[in-house]
Amino acid sequence: MLYGADYNPDQWPEDVWDDDVRRMNEAGVNIVSLGIFAWSRIQPAEGVWDFGWLDRVIDTLHAGGIRVNLATATASPPPWVSATYPETLPADETGASYWPGSRQHFAPSSPVYRRLAGELVRRIAERYVDHPAVVMWHVGNEFGCHLWMDYSDAARDAYRLWLRERYGTVEALNAAWGTTFWSQRYGAFDEVFPPRLAPYSHNPSSMLDFRRFTSDMLLECYLAERRILLAAGATQPITTNFMGPFKPADYRRWAPHMDVIADDCYPDPAHPTRVRDSAFQRDLVRSLKPGVPWLLWEQATDAVNWRPANPGKAPGALAAETAQSIGRGADGIMFFQWRQSRAGSEKFHSAMLPHAGTQTRTWQEVVSLGERLRRLGELPAPGSDARAALVFDWENWWAVEERDHPFEIDYLAVALEWYGALHRRGVMVDIIGPEEADARYDLVLAPALYLLRDDGAAALNRYVGEGGTLLTGPFSDIVDQHDQFCDGGFITRLGEALGIRYEDFGALAGPPAGGMGVGALGAVGAGDPQTVALTLDGIPARGTLVAEAIHATTAEVVVVFDDGPNAGRPALTRQRHRAGEAWYVATMPDAAGVDAIVARLLRETGVRPVVDDLPDGVEVARRGSLVTVINHRDVPATLDLAGTDVESGHPLGRTELAPQQVVFCALPLAEPSTPDATERIPAAVS
Repeated sequence: MLYGADYNPDQWPEDVWDDDVRRMNEAGVNIVSLGIFAWSRIQPAEGVWDFGWLDRVIDTLHAGGIRVNLATATASPPPWVSATYPETLPADETGASYWPGSRQHFAPSSPVYRRLAGELVRRIAERYVDHPAVVMWHVGNEFGCHLWMDYSDAARDAYRLWLRERYGTVEALNAAWGTTFWSQRYGAFDEVFPPRLAPYSHNPSSMLDFRRFTSDMLLECYLAERRILLAAGATQPITTNFMGPFKPADYRRWAPHMDVIADDCYPDPAHPTRVRDSAFQRDLVRSLKPGVPWLLWEQATDAVNWRPANPGKAPGALAAETAQSIGRGADGIMFFQWRQSRAGSEKFHSAMLPHAGTQTRTWQEVVSLGERLRRLGELPAPGSDARAALVFDWENWWAVEERDHPFEIDYLAVALEWYGALHRRGVMVDIIGPEEADARYDLVLAPALYLLRDDGAAALNRYVGEGGTLLTGPFSDIVDQHDQFCDGGFITRLGEALGIRYEDFGALAGPPAGGMGVGALGAVGAGDPQTVALTLDGIPARGTLVAEAIHATTAEVVVVFDDGPNAGRPALTRQRHRAGEAWYVATMPDAAGVDAIVARLLRETGVRPVVDDLPDGVEVARRGSLVTVINHRDVPATLDLAGTDVESGHPLGRTELAPQQVVFCALPLAEPSTPDATERIPAAVS
């Protein structure tokens, strides 16, 4: 198990470096990410290089047995870059520059930025590629974290080239964007601009492509640095740090270019759904590279500094949150950062070594966690543990949240609501794209799949036909990959499998502007124009956003709307289609409704939880023969566990868990793992 943190020795005098290494060994640290924001120290001026300090740091770490995940240092250009080359600066939608003084102040598509960054990476790679301490390469840092879109002239030029390569001719572009509407027809690619500030709505098809372009430009920056590292002879794994469900970057397209997936996760200690939300994030990153353990590159030891209020973690929560990552496939646990900063924007952000020193609860928990991780030894790779999957698709996310729709929808919130009903029951879930639905899964949930590509539709139809159970709706199979309606109306590609015909969206009178509805329905009730009533298996529920007008052509009507504009019409349908089943729900159910539907689907499909009779607030996860059990509550919980305690070797049975307590259970495999489930993190790391 890798254990460590971001290390920024350039922020501290050299006489503390030896003490840092000594303390790292005390805490069980065996790896650090080094040099992430060190560009200005490595290259203080154009043509001027200073590697002496970095040589000494790496040698000191190596002598102390600490491995290095070496950064390319390109995440924050030094002041001389923007002063000399202002064309490297990004711009907002008005065309105004984002200026230096923070970080990520570069246009990802700027040729000058890429040239300067490339020279930095080449020199770092050639100098350290064979150093025995360097076991990984950390490219950039959190690409796009603060700059969700760039509208600069560099982006303009790159966007035109990207469109030319994508469409070939301007006629094909016009067809894909439907530019006959509002006299938007282009005569040449040079007439196209980024979607800068406009009087009213931008063309939604163009917005979708600009989001694709933005993700691709960030990925191009990563790939350019990766190529330089490989050209220098790098054999160590190369990757960058993801940020879970981060909207601007389509990580499913990025994942094949990562030797190992790394992720940053900062759950809010005060958020009521933090356990569910962070579990979703960890399942998402695990699913991006099936069968291969991933690395948690950043989390907080205690409080962060960037929320309106920043409470610390409860005693024991650090170990509990770490165990959540391990249980869901992580083989590395790291923090931001090693030593708490004395100055700068993040000086109030917690660290492994707090500013208050070693006589603190944080330091004690850091040391204790290091000891526990050492005792775990080598863990099984995450295998084929999930028989249920949730479809979560970035292009659909971009398209479904575009403006000028029948209603506003928060796609991530909808996905989390459905995921939560499985998570609460202890059911393992893979987070997949629609094209990945296959016989690995007995149950696939695909809510709000507004944009559906042809390959995705074919995969979902094939999945049902070959024996799977699919649930989708509402507002699904509405547009194609260009955000255009398909010929023949709505639900044209899944309609045969679903056995329904779609007539109208049935938008309800709400929620209020800026609201979403899902997860915020506690105050609504019968007769409220923002919701409709439905009942499943005797459980009353409310639907929000829409009460769609659908017709069951061949499907069975399971539930009807009890009131509202479509009272008496289908709210939930089921069709047995070939060897499988396809379900459709015609509203956004509240938590009670989602829970009732999921309970019914689990009974129908036979999908089982990892542990039966799971108490509320207790989380379980399985990776091969390892089951992780966490009591996230502030009171004890009791449950029956099979197998043995990995840390003590003692057999388990009726077990009481204290608040925030974690138990790692060794169990025999229920079934053989798939061949790729034995793949490990590349040997240079492990």
